[in-house]
Amino acid sequence: MAVHPDAVHGLAFAVVASATSPLVLLNGDLTVIGASATFFRAFHIDPATAPGLPIFDLGDGEWNVRQLRSLLKATASGDAEIEAYEMDLKSARGEPRRLVLNAQKLNYGDEAHRYILLSVADVTDERHAVKLKDDLLREKAILLQEVQHRVANSLQIIASVILQSARKVSSEETRLHLTDAHNRVMSVAALQQELSASRLSDVELRAYFTKLCDSIGASMIRDHDQLVLEVKADDSTSDPGVSVSLGLIVTELVINCLKHAFPGGRPGRIEVGYHSRGPNWTLSVADNGVGMPKDKASSTPGLGTSIVEALANQLSARVHMADAHPGTLVSVAHTQIAAVADEREGDEPRAASGSKSAD
Repeated sequence: MAVHPDAVHGLAFAVVASATSPLVLLNGDLTVIGASATFFRAFHIDPATAPGLPIFDLGDGEWNVRQLRSLLKATASGDAEIEAYEMDLKSARGEPRRLVLNAQKLNYGDEAHRYILLSVADVTDERHAVKLKDDLLREKAILLQEVQHRVANSLQIIASVILQSARKVSSEETRLHLTDAHNRVMSVAALQQELSASRLSDVELRAYFTKLCDSIGASMIRDHDQLVLEVKADDSTSDPGVSVSLGLIVTELVINCLKHAFPGGRPGRIEVGYHSRGPNWTLSVADNGVGMPKDKASSTPGLGTSIVEALANQLSARVHMADAHPGTLVSVAHTQIAAVADEREGDEPRAASGSKSAD
């Protein structure tokens, strides 16, 4: 049953009058029947003059856009509907405004009286906000890249100065300490270089540890046929913050192996492992060297041990050290169930104290 045109008009006016967003009601020849007050206010159109005008004659003619005309005609004929069509409304009164249009034909069973309901959303501010955000992100990325470049250069300079100082001192003990400092700075430089590539994304740990160990091996292993440094890890990833701590732990443990596990040019192997399941993970560094020291004097924890324990505490992980027969196995494990149990007992997660010296 067809609805009387007067009833359609009444319903349409009720819809547009109660709308809080810009709405326009058009008849089949794209003449304005009525519009919401928000539409008139948003586009500075006199509500007394708009009814009876073609929509393309509104304002200063800025609505007379060829693509919009074609789409509205296709909608009126029932051949198409406008869904989220974006256009720039250019007016002599100000900057162009970005609009999102939706239009559909109202079907009341009377083809002699066709109506189109057009909704208009002004997204100019949103688009400007997105552009501003993108510009700020690009600027931040450029600044971050510059900072990373300066940090890398600074670390290289510091390492070079330390190495030169090590060559000049006469004390063997001082030379060893300076050499240790040089190796640590170079390892941090390798960390910084690898993590700078990841930016804010997760870090692929296998590739990360491999490049880190390659850097350590290049500076500390003289004969790679005699001493092998290898990484065996799964496909785990980690956020950059956690990756920094894991990389520093690997650095300290590998340096410790290179210093203590193979005295007198002894050949051997060091293996860095990482495996995870859900929130639980285990990082390990194993060697087939001389093993853990037997005397108490040699087993006093050094700086490296303290660094590893502090980093493990930050990750709510525990350090375990064991004789691998031959060699030594150091593992750093994060177990969520154990961490929860510790919290229930009121204890902070602690790293187990190792006995092997890590100077």
